[in-house]
Amino acid sequence: MELTLSHWLYGLFTLIIICTMIFRKGVVLPSLLGTFVIAWVYKGSLVDGFTAIFNANLVAAQELFSIFLIITFMMALLHSLRDLEADRRMIQPIQKLMINGHVSYFVLVGVTYVISLFFWPTPAVPLICALLVPAAVRAGLPAMTAAVAVALAGQGMALSSDYIVQVAPSISAASAGIDTALVADKALILSLIAGGTAILFAYFLYRKTIRSREDNRNELDLQALQSQEESKNKARARHLNTWSKLFAIMVPLALLAVVIYMIYTKLLSGRMSGFEGGDGAAFVGGVAVILLLLSTIAFGKQHALDYISNHITDGFVFAFKAMGPVIPIAGFFFLGSSDFAGAILGVEEGAPGLLFDLVQSTQEFLPQSALLAALSVLIIGIITGLDGSGFSGLPLTGAIAASLENSSIDAGTLAAIGQMGAIWTGGGTIVAWSSLIAIAGFCGVSVMDLVRKNFIPVIIGLVLATLAAVFLL
Repeated sequence: MELTLSHWLYGLFTLIIICTMIFRKGVVLPSLLGTFVIAWVYKGSLVDGFTAIFNANLVAAQELFSIFLIITFMMALLHSLRDLEADRRMIQPIQKLMINGHVSYFVLVGVTYVISLFFWPTPAVPLICALLVPAAVRAGLPAMTAAVAVALAGQGMALSSDYIVQVAPSISAASAGIDTALVADKALILSLIAGGTAILFAYFLYRKTIRSREDNRNELDLQALQSQEESKNKARARHLNTWSKLFAIMVPLALLAVVIYMIYTKLLSGRMSGFEGGDGAAFVGGVAVILLLLSTIAFGKQHALDYISNHITDGFVFAFKAMGPVIPIAGFFFLGSSDFAGAILGVEEGAPGLLFDLVQSTQEFLPQSALLAALSVLIIGIITGLDGSGFSGLPLTGAIAASLENSSIDAGTLAAIGQMGAIWTGGGTIVAWSSLIAIAGFCGVSVMDLVRKNFIPVIIGLVLATLAAVFLL
């Protein structure tokens, strides 16, 4: 494959962005500059370079808007529940289980993993973050550590195996020309090794930030006092108390019913039921909207029309203020994928896959030993995951796994390793322009800080899982 100047420039700016992230600096500037320069060189027109910047941001916004939208609806619902003081009542039963921040961390991990296995993490995130994270924070777990637990268990450990839905192992196996079970079973083992290592390492790394419940008591009491004062000022304490109790019961039951229904349809059909990924998020978002309507009417009645508009507006402002910088970063990496490059560059046919071309061009230089081959496939998987999807690089890692198979390591193991690298990276643990932005948004933390917190545990987990695959599988 012949690499052009555009390929080398894309590789250069990718390295600049990665180095910038390592040094904990913002990467919006090099992302925008890289998009402009690469498009200018590829099209040979300065005007096309300017146009590409806008198109890249537009394409990224379109791809990420579903996540922004569900953040908006869930935040609007939480705001309406806060008006009724139902949010505090809703998490009181969960607080009995989350006796302290340490227990809360592992409760979040367990629940997130189980739910995400059935219908992917995307629709699981709003359910978990709406019901469990507030209780965990009240028990002493910092919001950032809670976000780490949800990301590692859902976007990492559960999605990287995709053992129930089996979309990921099917793609990897088809590209490698082997049976899906050969990849799925090994991916499950490797995901548990990588996930268990990352989760435990993150716990020991950040356990000193976990506070006791008593440390939060003054803050929580102040918030409760302020809420009580607002109720007295409105002279509607008794009215709010009735609706507060009702919605504190109805909202968790409604969301639980969503989970049960999605699990039921999965078990009943035995295959992808239509409620995984984006469809599942849409289902959860639709339920949230109906709950928002009901809670707003309960609180405002004749003022409901104004209240619901305000809540949705506040939700949009929150989503875009917190996650807006992600769009130009995503635009740069979408430029490297042939699926999006055509729309960005204005090319109808033969759109370049700059990122994947660079990775594929190194295939002939990859070593033949089992350990080095496994590490090479892992690195390639991580690189392909930089586009923020996680799944788009699986055909490449699967194909490379088949070409590197030898007597020391089989294609199924190599494909599972590549799947780990691609999905742990792009699925939403160590790149900010993925579904990780939803977790950060719901937990109210910086997505870039969350990436930095996840990075070391995830890399250690992936390396140990790769070593286990070489020497144990």
